[in-house]
This record gives sequence, structure tokens and C-alpha cells, in this order.
Amino acid sequence: MLIGGAVRNYRLARDEGICRRYPAVARAVLAGASGQIRTQATVAGNLLQRTRCPYFQNTTTPCNKREPGSGCAAVAGVHRDLAVIGTSDACVASHPSDLAVPLAAYDAVVEVRRPDGAEWTVPIHDLHRLPGDTPWIETVLEPGDLVTGVRLPPPPAGALATYRKVRDRWSYAFAVVSLAAVLRVGAGGRIDEIRLALGGVAPKPWRLWAAERLLVGTRPSDDDVRAATMTALADARPLPDNAFKLDLAADLVAAVVRDLRGAQP
Repeated sequence: MLIGGAVRNYRLARDEGICRRYPAVARAVLAGASGQIRTQATVAGNLLQRTRCPYFQNTTTPCNKREPGSGCAAVAGVHRDLAVIGTSDACVASHPSDLAVPLAAYDAVVEVRRPDGAEWTVPIHDLHRLPGDTPWIETVLEPGDLVTGVRLPPPPAGALATYRKVRDRWSYAFAVVSLAAVLRVGAGGRIDEIRLALGGVAPKPWRLWAAERLLVGTRPSDDDVRAATMTALADARPLPDNAFKLDLAADLVAAVVRDLRGAQP
């Protein structure tokens, strides 16, 4: 399925084909921003939105994204809502998109047109760059590139999927931690296929590849799922005030996997 880059978010969330085949996408869009913003926001704009780090927005404080080489005030400042994995000493900002998270779980591909008319594609997993020493370079796009659409491959046959968002208030709040999960269960409750992507924890949607490999073919308990999640987050570099996100992510994954397994026919 191809979704145009200029499609408004509210139309995407109401599309019958999206709701039926890619329910995690519809849920993520409805969990993001407000109804008024969703009527104006676009698919491409959602994926390319800038960080909501308060030090990026406050021009009186150092920020390597805004002014390269000036430093990252968040490391020693207010960082509760920022990233715990994929960060660097130069930047700990998290990516704010809800939509990008289920697109990562569905292995979406982003279609791009260059100024000379040439077209190319990039997997959603490779669209956003980790900060490293150049946090001001946020994507692999070049100046003048235009995101024309997002292509979703067919979902796994017989799988269930959802998006769940933990936030500080019910509406119009960015994720503390969010999860898009796609799960197909076989005989006896064995997991035949699983895809897990986290939001709110990294500078990009964070796919839990290692956890998926550990869980496929098993009948996991909640503790098994938590352990697999923590293995996938082993490279995390939390700061003092956001280390809780690791346990929260593990609990969220365990709860969602349990619920999806229980919902299988």
C-alpha cells in the first residue's frame, strides 16, 4: 500500500484499508497531537518533524542541533523525557513522531524525489540518523529532497497489531514510551512472528531486533518478554532522570505481547 506524503493525518487514521490492514498505524495517528493538528499535519511532515527537546527550542541555551559545537544542555539539565538509547555525548534528544513507530514495525519504505527528478527509496529504519558527532544532521535526505510517499508491504498473514502510548496526560502529549507491536501466534501459543518498535526512547523509532529473535518460537512469560526487551536495550545510556524508561519499556512490551497473544483466535 502506498501512502502519499501529503496525505493528512486525520484522513490516514480514518482510511478503511489502513484501519483493517495496518491498525497500529491508525492507532498511532489518533494518539498523536490534537484533532485540530491532525487535520493539517501530513505523513511526510510527521516523519520529518524536529525534536521537542526544550533546549533545542530555547535559543538562550546551548544545543548542538541548533548551533553545532555549542554543547548539549540537556545532559546536565532537564532530560526526563529524552532518549535513553542511540544517543551520544553531543545529543540526547528523542524523536517525537508517533506515526514513525508503527511504520518501523511494518518495515515501511520511504519514497523520495530529488530536485533533478530522480527517485529513490530508503527503508524507514535508515531514514533517521543517530546523532553521533553531527546531531544537526537528522536524516539521510539531501537538501531539496522531497518525501513523496511511504510504501507499506503486506502485513504478516494472520497477525494482530496495536500501538500503545504511555504519556503524562491523556491527550496532546508526546510519548514517554510508546510501542508498536505486530504478532502472529501459532499452535499452543507459540510466537511464530513478532515485530516490536519503541518510540520516545531514541532519536529514531527503535526496533527491538534482538528481542524479536529471542521471542520467536517461544511461549514466553511476562518475565521472558521483559528479559528479551532488556537484552535489546543493553546498549542504552540513560541519564539519571530518565533511566526509568528502560523498566517502563520492558513492562509495556510484556503487557502488549500478553494482550495480543490473548486476543489471537
